[in-house]
Amino acid sequence: MSVRPEPVDVAGRLAAVHRRVAEAARRSDRTPASVTVVAVSKGFAPEVVAAARAAGQVDFGENRVQEMTAKAGVLDGVRWHFIGRLQRNKVRDVVDTASLVHSVDRIELAEVLADRAGRAGRLQRILVQVNAGDDPAKGGCRIDDAPGLVAAVRQMDALACEGLMTMPPAGVDPRPVFARLRQLRDDLRQDFPQVQHLSMGMTHDFEVAVEEGATIVRVGEGIFGPRPDPNLRPSSGQSSDQQSPVVPAGRI
Repeated sequence: MSVRPEPVDVAGRLAAVHRRVAEAARRSDRTPASVTVVAVSKGFAPEVVAAARAAGQVDFGENRVQEMTAKAGVLDGVRWHFIGRLQRNKVRDVVDTASLVHSVDRIELAEVLADRAGRAGRLQRILVQVNAGDDPAKGGCRIDDAPGLVAAVRQMDALACEGLMTMPPAGVDPRPVFARLRQLRDDLRQDFPQVQHLSMGMTHDFEVAVEEGATIVRVGEGIFGPRPDPNLRPSSGQSSDQQSPVVPAGRI
């Protein structure tokens, strides 16, 4: 079960994040409305997520399929983003729940998503994840492979590739990585004008990401406070999609 953090002023922290996003957008001659804040709620109980929803937050992100689907069953009025590494055997639940999948990084995964979305009679919105920082510890396709993957996905009737996502390597200046992704997006738009979004920037660097063109930022601890100690999670060899389940206890 998810471990609840110490009480924090979720509404106040959320307002502060939106204010900082707005200021960063104005510094780069953009409107605050051009940036969507995704509140990354992994590891937090539905009651904590509900506090952010009550404060006006609509977009929430999850890294684990099981946790996302469990919360979706007890929270109303939420637009879910799946931002974690996706296993093919979890595609059905993601298509049934997620408004936007940020982490499509290979053609095989795109094909499975397209098949499931087609069977469900829906158009699944996705982003192609790019390893723009060439970090072996991060997911995503190589930057040189991204145009081919985007082109292939754009040919799939049940998928809508709307942009790119990246995570920079830890401990480095993220600005060049974000700028590289923005340039890739701009190049791709010459052939694929629908590729508009840049999902980049987290709690520690989202202002830099906005200055470099992010249209989506993914903020967790900046809104909800420190996450539970990961050492408290089960260590029985379960996959990440099987850890930290949230037990529904009535609609919130």
